[in-house]
Amino acid sequence: MGVLVGREAPDFTAAAVLGNGEIVDNFNLKEAIKGKDAVIFFYPLDFTFVCPSELIAFDRRVEEFKKRGVEVIGVSIDSQFSHNAWRNTPVDKGGIGEVKYTLVADTKHEICQAYDVEHPQAGVAFRASFLVDKEGNVRHQVVNDLPLGRNVDEMLRMVDALHFHEQHGEVCPAGWKEGDKGMQATPEGVAAYLSTEADKL
Repeated sequence: MGVLVGREAPDFTAAAVLGNGEIVDNFNLKEAIKGKDAVIFFYPLDFTFVCPSELIAFDRRVEEFKKRGVEVIGVSIDSQFSHNAWRNTPVDKGGIGEVKYTLVADTKHEICQAYDVEHPQAGVAFRASFLVDKEGNVRHQVVNDLPLGRNVDEMLRMVDALHFHEQHGEVCPAGWKEGDKGMQATPEGVAAYLSTEADKL
């Protein structure tokens, strides 16, 4: 499957630890994100090295995602009990603290395989992120190899770009960020945009 952009995000039901610390056996993606945008991100393993920095980065920006109406969901092949233990480990001891978003247990590897992000040798998920719109369709994805931590601010920028496009019908040029000009998706629109903005690219 490889590229999921333009396709419906694969649904799943699995055990999870919710953002309030509750452990559930049947967290369902479609139910959890119904009518909302969502960021689904995969990471290799709990209690590892690059991973806590990413999960803490998502947690430090979770209110920004919530302000935009975006649900944040993390997934790894660890159990819900491992997720819970990691949440209960202080940050200065290598833990992630009580992150305020859901962590899903993909112990059978079915979810990372459905999203086609399982490392072929290591048997864990790559550092993959998916932006899913209110209709349940993937609009953006990025996949990093295991040593390369992702940029959470870039995902926020993509959320803003999606919302801008949905609200105004314009497209978002390279490096677009909130407050920048959009572009009409016509030859005239391209010319008008480049005539004033090309030097900033």
